[in-house]
Amino acid sequence: MIVCQDIRKSYRAGHGRHEVLKGINLTINKGERVALLGRNGAGKSTLIKQIGGVEMPDSGRIIRQMTSSWPIGFSGGFQGSLTGYDNARFIARIYGRSYAEMREFVEDFTELGGSLKMPVKTYSSGMRARLAFALSLAIEFDCYLIDEVILVGDQNFQRKCHEQLFEKRADRAMVIASHDVHTIRNICNRALLIHNGEGAVYDDVAEAINLYEAL
Repeated sequence: MIVCQDIRKSYRAGHGRHEVLKGINLTINKGERVALLGRNGAGKSTLIKQIGGVEMPDSGRIIRQMTSSWPIGFSGGFQGSLTGYDNARFIARIYGRSYAEMREFVEDFTELGGSLKMPVKTYSSGMRARLAFALSLAIEFDCYLIDEVILVGDQNFQRKCHEQLFEKRADRAMVIASHDVHTIRNICNRALLIHNGEGAVYDDVAEAINLYEAL
């Protein structure tokens, strides 16, 4: 499981600080699919970054007894001067994965062709999202962190994303931050609703969605 205990996070705003998360508590068990609901700026992406280790909380702690991906959709970890292939090689080395296998998966999944030989800084946002998605799925994790935009590109690519994530990895835990209540309703079995920096956990996803829409 992954346990978030009293997570607080603030950012500098003008001469003071804006507190985004005010003591969030959440437990993610093996195989659970937890929705993060909240208005824009509520702190969904901030919490996912804390869980994924992209950022550190100001206080509180995160206990990880499962491996977790970095936030799918987050491409801030790319080295822009390196090619798509070079970034894949770097990830493969960090996680002890065969680069040949990762390269083959990335080529097939992203459909980026010769662009994989180009520096990532020349990519469009959609191309970066494809590469980030492919690299996330090329490594097997116990828990996948999915931030907002999970389906990019044409319908064929969207189908591949859905198959790889929600069908082939149906036994994995997931934390999904999205405004798409249809996706949340069909995929998730628990929800955390974040409002004014505070979070409430609901075992009834439909109830959480109703409260979210009322906001």
